[in-house]
Amino acid sequence: MRFDSQQLATLASVVREGSFEAAARALRVTPSAVSQRVKALEETAGQILVKRTKPCAATEAGQPLLRLAGQIALLEQEAVQDPLARATIVVNSDSLATWFMPALQGLPYLFDIREDDEDHTLDWLRDGSVMAAVTTQNVAVQGCRVERLGAMRYVAVCSPELDHDFVTTPVIVFNRKDQHQHRFMRSVTRRHLDPPVHYIPSVAAFTAAIRLGLGWAMAPEGEANAEVKAGRWKRIARSHHLDVPLYWQYWRLGSAMLQDLTTAVKAAAHVLVK
Repeated sequence: MRFDSQQLATLASVVREGSFEAAARALRVTPSAVSQRVKALEETAGQILVKRTKPCAATEAGQPLLRLAGQIALLEQEAVQDPLARATIVVNSDSLATWFMPALQGLPYLFDIREDDEDHTLDWLRDGSVMAAVTTQNVAVQGCRVERLGAMRYVAVCSPELDHDFVTTPVIVFNRKDQHQHRFMRSVTRRHLDPPVHYIPSVAAFTAAIRLGLGWAMAPEGEANAEVKAGRWKRIARSHHLDVPLYWQYWRLGSAMLQDLTTAVKAAAHVLVK
């Protein structure tokens, strides 16, 4: 079965832009042309490839074709030495805020960085939305390579003025995917506790919430040490920590961009616990 590269690129644009209309604007064609291309690709595949939702998303059958579209586009960009070649990567928020960004310094590419919980970043790689991911999963997605980076160490902290206990003191959580705090409580208390929860989905606001005494939270060890030294935070349960293993998964493709990225990310990850 052979797929038309223009139709594959249109599929990718629909998913990336979120709608047929937005894809038409990005591709500078009519919405009707976008619809016809996607329909023709679906007829070739014999399956529905796009969920007509808001935003549009690839179906399970569409995900391998979305990945194929991205790989073809990357190889075409490298073949013509496109100076606007773009790397699409998904990274967890704590890595973005600490060790990851120096990896991009000096690389001759544009970047499209997505953010998600490290336990869920692999979904983006699996559905073809990105070419590489920082993840906690060490089992390679089909068509991908996986390399261990190390582990992010988290410690429990709160405001120096806060009288803390795990039962009644509110816990600060990044979002509903964030399980660090509850994993830590179970490891320390050997109990399933259910304290009050603040959800604060911003790294800067999360840090401020700890300083302001809204509750306790887990923080990367390097950041925590600096805040403790400055007198803004204090450590709790000092003899305990939480290590979260991190892996770099990326397309198994003979690409100079992916080779450059992998080398740079592995070098930047030297600050992680091994």
